[in-house]
Amino acid sequence: MKPQKSSAAQSHELRIIGGRWKRSKLAVVDKVGLRPTPDRVRETLFNWLGQDLTGWRCIDAFAGTGALGFEAASRGAREVLLVEQDTELVAQLRRVQLQLQASDTQIVRGDGVANLRQLSAASMDAVFLDPPFDSVLFDAALRAAALALAPDGFVYLEAPILWPQAQLEPMRLTLYRHLKAGAVHAHLLRLLPLAPAHAA
Repeated sequence: MKPQKSSAAQSHELRIIGGRWKRSKLAVVDKVGLRPTPDRVRETLFNWLGQDLTGWRCIDAFAGTGALGFEAASRGAREVLLVEQDTELVAQLRRVQLQLQASDTQIVRGDGVANLRQLSAASMDAVFLDPPFDSVLFDAALRAAALALAPDGFVYLEAPILWPQAQLEPMRLTLYRHLKAGAVHAHLLRLLPLAPAHAA
């Protein structure tokens, strides 16, 4: 008897929630462990960010489906770097880029943490971090993101646990907003202000 195709192997898609590409449907490659940010979580995130990202510089450091990066570009971000290591996912990101004619996005095949470390200090308005949940990349990614973040910027982190303030403070980060949806903890982080220098 011929084995049936499992539902996990069937094609699926996600949609852009807001901005110029609102309601555009993007095909999602079937990959074990690929976990697109749910619509509800993305909608909440961009409510937190204020909907209009005109002029922002952003990086989606573990792009996967590109849901976060393309959503940011749809809402006016002037520069979005999408970084992904998987060759098949990179090819799909480029197909989406072509479909949307997203000229303000750049797709790079590579390591998310390494690309964060190459960014100029304080150069990013938003850093999107959604590493594989079974990885050990969270700490290194957060440290690199904090260095790349502009003083009034945001780091978005998806993780399987709630990151406590005690772990964030040594990276100069603080929890600004938090949402739990199923197994996902969605964090919006900001930079702590630098301590004032004491006069000599």
